[in-house]
Amino acid sequence: MKRVAAIDCGTNSIRLLVADADPATGELKDLDRRMQIVRLGQGVDRTGRLAPEALERTFAACREYAAVIKGLGAEQVRFVATSASRDAENRDDFVRGVVDILGVEPEVITGDQEAEFSFNGATKELLGRADLERPFLVVDIGGGSTEFVLGADSVRAARSVDVGCVRMTERHLVHEGEISDPPSQGQIAAIKADVATALDLAEETVPLREAATLVGLAGSVTTVAAIALGLDRYESEAIHHSRISLATVREITDRLLSSTHAERAAIPVMHPGRVDVIAAGALVLLSIMERTGAAEVVVSEHDILDGIAWSLAG
Repeated sequence: MKRVAAIDCGTNSIRLLVADADPATGELKDLDRRMQIVRLGQGVDRTGRLAPEALERTFAACREYAAVIKGLGAEQVRFVATSASRDAENRDDFVRGVVDILGVEPEVITGDQEAEFSFNGATKELLGRADLERPFLVVDIGGGSTEFVLGADSVRAARSVDVGCVRMTERHLVHEGEISDPPSQGQIAAIKADVATALDLAEETVPLREAATLVGLAGSVTTVAAIALGLDRYESEAIHHSRISLATVREITDRLLSSTHAERAAIPVMHPGRVDVIAAGALVLLSIMERTGAAEVVVSEHDILDGIAWSLAG
């Protein structure tokens, strides 16, 4: 057993996993798994810079995580930063802050690296499942980008494209500084067009329609699953490996796109930080399912974070 700490800092959220990993058995035992919505990517698509308030929210979460890591005595720490910090002109400010707090430098990984971590984290438990056909198409819908990776036992093809729930919300649903509530048909059509273009780009590298099983990761997917399951509160165990049909995803997406902020906030499983971006995230998921012809999505709570942890355990 090796005690490791993995941090995944994305456009919308920052997450921590401290776990005991056993490479011999393939077991990853969680000791602490937590998430905070910090919106690091706030305004990056428009300004090209990380906002000071977004950096401070992220650093506050890092200070909390540093205390957890120290308390549990993790032997190794790996901090992976994704889309927002790839795009920002002032990413050096971000790097310096993380090093000061955690003592490790954030690795601003490429989209392809991100996809590989996601695939390994999501599929390790699925490889022995007789009820799931291969190849898997793992889709990680983040705040700023979406990763597609196709493979059976290992990665065959991967591509990252710049569509995510935060980026689509900021690009298409904000008018005069306010989020449209609910969005107009024209705004919805603009998101669909953007996603369709991104899927065309992804298909240049990844044969999306060859997937036998679609595996969906990250907060937009898990929130849609929690709504589909009718949960009174967010339950990871119920959500993990649930299977949500195309018809159900379409129904929930339509509901979210036609609802107000107050109506979305009143959904019991809705994290406050997802209220404004969940409609766009659900629409991205629906568009992917329609493009690939997937009848259902297998939802995984294990994703890039688990892949980062496994990279330390080898």
